[in-house]
Amino acid sequence: MSHYDIIIVGGGAAGFFAAINVAEQNPKLKVALLERGKSGLQKVKISGGGRCNVTHAEFIPSELVRNYPRGEKELLGPFHQFMTGDTIQWFEDRGVALKIEDDGRMFPVTNSSQTIIDCFLKEAQKHKVDILYNHALKSIIHSGKDWLLETSQGEFSATKLMLATGSNPKIWKLLEQLGHTISQAVPSLFTFDIKDERIKDIPGVVALDVEVKVVDSNLWSEGPLLITHVGMSAPAILKLSAFGAIELAKRDYDFEIEVNFIKQSLDDCIEQLKTLKHNLAKKIVLKSAQFELPKRLWQKLVLASQMTIETRWADLTKFQIEQLASQLTKAVFHVTGKSTFKEEFVTAGGVNLKEVNFKTFESRLHENLYFAGEILNIDAITGGFNFQNAWSGAYISSLAMSIGDELD
Repeated sequence: MSHYDIIIVGGGAAGFFAAINVAEQNPKLKVALLERGKSGLQKVKISGGGRCNVTHAEFIPSELVRNYPRGEKELLGPFHQFMTGDTIQWFEDRGVALKIEDDGRMFPVTNSSQTIIDCFLKEAQKHKVDILYNHALKSIIHSGKDWLLETSQGEFSATKLMLATGSNPKIWKLLEQLGHTISQAVPSLFTFDIKDERIKDIPGVVALDVEVKVVDSNLWSEGPLLITHVGMSAPAILKLSAFGAIELAKRDYDFEIEVNFIKQSLDDCIEQLKTLKHNLAKKIVLKSAQFELPKRLWQKLVLASQMTIETRWADLTKFQIEQLASQLTKAVFHVTGKSTFKEEFVTAGGVNLKEVNFKTFESRLHENLYFAGEILNIDAITGGFNFQNAWSGAYISSLAMSIGDELD
């Protein structure tokens, strides 16, 4: 049986970051990283379309936490300890420069996730971390002051153990056997499947700033909305899917949304349409898109308002104006399912946050057992926030784990 001072299970973002930092902070420690796959850092590799969305340019902890449907309260303290600026500095100190895009997302200047992967592999080697691939964890036993692990390749013992295995139901089961509570896992970032004439045949059309509400709930969000081949996507929808993950799962992904395409009240919109009726009297409604809406979307909403392709502004009836205003500000769509959002698959659920000490990311139930990343019931909207959670948790736990000389 191989003994290590610290074993970290899970070769993803959180696992690698914790292993590197713990080995750097205390070079005397014998550190191993166990990964079930034949290579690690798979999410890092595919994140951001292969560019790796490392973090988000939000530098105020109280603002940053608002991007976490689960974990908002718990992450406030950790973000005061290790924050976006610290992430940027950490990578820059190791030769990886990051850049900010217009929407706040941050990527390596190279535009390649391989830059991040190469950095991690180099640092792990430099600090003598043993990386063991093809080691799937089968059992965890707390024996005396040691953790005993059985993997598909053999047995190990460690004084301190960190689990950074992401949304892995098998590991959650092992934790339940150790007395931890696991919050039910449900998909978090997903797009909405919608079949509707108003969005048929116009995939790729973007409404830049809309408000979306789930009917019969308090769930709402705002931002850009993208019409796709199967329904709707982009931040307005993804945010709603993250904050509504549990509620929408309960509804079995069958619900209605109300979209305000122009973020105005119905009454204000009616007044503006009356003015347009007067000012654009001779023009054809279908051909004169208003409210900065994409032309193809405008046409669909006009045709859904009991008009023809020839209707002129001057000919609009009171009913047609009300119908159009309603389509623009209160359009109801029936969602019949969900689709995974590209490769950015995120799960809500995981280790109950009440069972974790967020000053160290140590289990409150077992001494010398630590967590980081998506194994916890923490998840974020898209934009680099899930990685920031991984970096912060991994770094803070590495400080706690590295205290003391050889721990055996």
